[in-house]
Amino acid sequence: MRGGGHVAAVTDARFDLAPGECLALVGESGCGKSVLASALLGLLPGNAETAGAALLGDLDLLTADERTLARTVRGRRVGLVPQSPAAHLTPVRTVRSQLEETLRELTGVRRPALRAAAEAAAERASFPVGHLDRYPHQLSGGLAQRAATALALIGDAPLLLADEPTTGLDRELVDRTVDELRRHVGADRALLLITHDLAAARRIADRVAVMYASRVVEIAAAEAFFGEPGPRHPYARGLLDALPEREFTPIPGMPPELSALPEGCAFAARCARADESCATRPALTAGVACHHPVTAALEAPRA
Repeated sequence: MRGGGHVAAVTDARFDLAPGECLALVGESGCGKSVLASALLGLLPGNAETAGAALLGDLDLLTADERTLARTVRGRRVGLVPQSPAAHLTPVRTVRSQLEETLRELTGVRRPALRAAAEAAAERASFPVGHLDRYPHQLSGGLAQRAATALALIGDAPLLLADEPTTGLDRELVDRTVDELRRHVGADRALLLITHDLAAARRIADRVAVMYASRVVEIAAAEAFFGEPGPRHPYARGLLDALPEREFTPIPGMPPELSALPEGCAFAARCARADESCATRPALTAGVACHHPVTAALEAPRA
């Protein structure tokens, strides 16, 4: 940053994602989820630095050059449902023309079949065919989200990154959208779902990864995370306890600034279980990064 400062947007993020699997990445706003997705596609700003490896088969996404990412990765090997679809849609072209262009490039469909293929792609994402000839500025936030989802699904990429794909949608459309994303997952395809919507994550995820203050603090099977025994990290437990159907108790305090992370556990200042040992940063061990993981069973949702 200006003045020589640094922001640790994502730190020591380690996870794997297998074909046929959906991994839900959850956490509060500003914890690094979207930055992680941008790093995988080479979409970080020019002042960002990356280290480590992000392997997709034999390709390291973090070291791949722009030509490789543009011509062989984006849309073909990795599809993206962006968090801000209005900023990714071309403002001077209709949704139909953008779908048709993507179909031509990724699937080779040509006229006269192109029009029907574009309508089929729209219906796959529950985008109304009657709105295809509209421009992005004529769409509601929910419609723009569905247009972006339709574009992302066209290439049937082996890895789909869905960054808040249900923003602006009502509950019924949320369920339909995530169900369609889940149907994308097959024997040779995987889904990374980045979301604040824990109900959506519970609906389709196989595993859940929880981020807090730039770090992955817990990774667990979705069945155990949302059921019994529940999350083991106090922060992850707090996310579920804040739901209306559970204790409806907010997590006290605020997350730390990523430009001024503490030396020890970043959640310690908000955690009732913290003690002097939390001055040392816990490693992610056996799926949880905490000196005092929770062992009690999670309270069942209220009727």
